[in-house]
Amino acid sequence: MRLLVTGAHGQVARSLKERSAGRDVTMMFASRPQVDLGEPGAIAAAIREAAPDLVINAAAYTNVDLAETERALAFRTNAAAAGEAAAAAAEVGAAIIQLSTDYVFEGNVDRPWREDDPVNPVNAYGASKAAGEEMVRAANPRHTIVRTSWVVSPFGRNFVKTMVEAARSRDLLRVVDDQRGRPTSALDLAAALFTIADAVVGGRRDVGRTYHVAGSGEASWFDLAREVMGECTRLGLPAARVEPVSSAEWPTPAVRPLNSVLDCGRAETDLGIRLPDWRNSVRDIVGRLAPPE
Repeated sequence: MRLLVTGAHGQVARSLKERSAGRDVTMMFASRPQVDLGEPGAIAAAIREAAPDLVINAAAYTNVDLAETERALAFRTNAAAAGEAAAAAAEVGAAIIQLSTDYVFEGNVDRPWREDDPVNPVNAYGASKAAGEEMVRAANPRHTIVRTSWVVSPFGRNFVKTMVEAARSRDLLRVVDDQRGRPTSALDLAAALFTIADAVVGGRRDVGRTYHVAGSGEASWFDLAREVMGECTRLGLPAARVEPVSSAEWPTPAVRPLNSVLDCGRAETDLGIRLPDWRNSVRDIVGRLAPPE
């Protein structure tokens, strides 16, 4: 399988590269500075030149708060470029997996969100990703939308790394406790994406579907921070005390959904995908962040 991944330096792309070891796959990456999703036509040209069997569009504008003031850039990257990638993939006969987010939902129900629930994002980032989903669906019938949530890993910038780094200089961390989701290891997600890729390219699974793929179990950001600090303590790393606060006590430029827990039952039923418990994955990540002895 010839696989082109956008966003070579992101958490998911780097995890896909690591998880590709031992697989019968030719990995290609399209990313800045050679391929700038902010430049119209750039990603389409890269896909036409590579002529892959499958595109995984993992590149995204992910700064939730900054998207409120950089809305045009967020929509350019997360929506317009996604549509261009899907259309170019269709031109060369390739399927596309479009990564999306739990933040397409408004967070006002007391159950996990299903794939067929209506989207209604409460911030610009979520709105840009929802628009990207629609553009991909319109541009390429051989699409699969994969929504995930709260992605963390040993790579790049993410919540787990932020907590580990903050504990080196602070004794107390105040973390929101009334927003709930499903923390997801990018490495676990990458393994699931290869399962989907094999099924799509091999013709064993219908395309044109949307799946929720996230870590097993749910948590608040406070729960996640506390788990990170517990593992830091166990490993002898600097650890801070974690104090829960409400969203009202910790205002941010972008509103976050209070409940963005995803129902991942469809992926488990259709594809046999069930990611590990988020706690186990977070412990593995913190372990990789610990300096070698």
